[in-house]
Amino acid sequence: MRIALALGDAGGVGPELAAKLMADPELRDHEVIVIGAENVLRMGVEHAGVELDVKVIGQDELGQTLPARHVLVDLANCASDEITLGQSNPAAGEASLQNFAAALRLGKAGLVDAVMFTPFNKHSMRLARPAYVDEIGFIDAVLGAERSGREFNVLDEVWNARVTSHVPLRAVADRLSVERIVSSIRLTSEVMAAAGKPGARMGVAALNPHAGDGRNFGDEDEDIIAPAVEMAAAEGFDVKGPIPSDTVFVRAIRGEFDAVVTMYHDQGQIAIKLLGFDRGVTLIAGYDFPIVTPAHGTAYDIAGKGKADLGATRAAARLGVSLASLNPRSNGHAALAADWATALVGE
Repeated sequence: MRIALALGDAGGVGPELAAKLMADPELRDHEVIVIGAENVLRMGVEHAGVELDVKVIGQDELGQTLPARHVLVDLANCASDEITLGQSNPAAGEASLQNFAAALRLGKAGLVDAVMFTPFNKHSMRLARPAYVDEIGFIDAVLGAERSGREFNVLDEVWNARVTSHVPLRAVADRLSVERIVSSIRLTSEVMAAAGKPGARMGVAALNPHAGDGRNFGDEDEDIIAPAVEMAAAEGFDVKGPIPSDTVFVRAIRGEFDAVVTMYHDQGQIAIKLLGFDRGVTLIAGYDFPIVTPAHGTAYDIAGKGKADLGATRAAARLGVSLASLNPRSNGHAALAADWATALVGE
């Protein structure tokens, strides 16, 4: 398998995690194209205390045949004096966006089987580009996607899909609709089937306490979520709900559900991180190739201290390889178009 690994926020633990991952036996049999600044990866190597065998190449040297199993495409886009460990920074945010865009272009061109990134910091990215909202909107724009993907949080024992994601909590109820929920159920089933888990059993979380308690705590569960579950069941999906969110994950980890469809970001993230913070993976699915990242953030408080746990990053790489192996793309594809600058957003 060939993986594009975009370096995330240089002020966090991302460089250290990238270095540790590159040195890990988990990637020994795979080709990895790291996208970012050489000095940032070297900083990560120092923090991680590892030795790497990575060939550094320029933007114009990347083609179908790699000069080594592991290469770093040096974009030289984040000078060392622009990095402040443990703090948001527009230079780090801009570099993250450029690295991610380049990795996505490699995926779109069929030159890699999976795309991966170390943790981003949205504040840094918005300091660089105030219009930035989230990864899915960015991916859609870079790829010219006809259909937006969705984020999944993945543990071995349960998957979590979201109907809404990076929106204010007060806006969640207004964004729910029968079609949006059914669409999430369809995509969850589709992605899990592609991951070797056909016929996924899904529990759909309620929005309100006690699933609305007979409209005492809101109407959304009875007027929107319940009809969506009924529609999805009529289409043949194995789905139940709405189920109060304080019990739906308990039922899942006891074996009743393979996936939980939640209505908003933290409704699922809190449960997933409690169940497996050191091994949780965020999968962005619905595109032609898997996009994965550890399900934790930049951990500014331990940046540069060599303390970053590789568990979730290793799990992300493992999931990306596993999904890509079901639909390999890079072998036999044409080399990258000569105009590499198109891989850099804004240029």
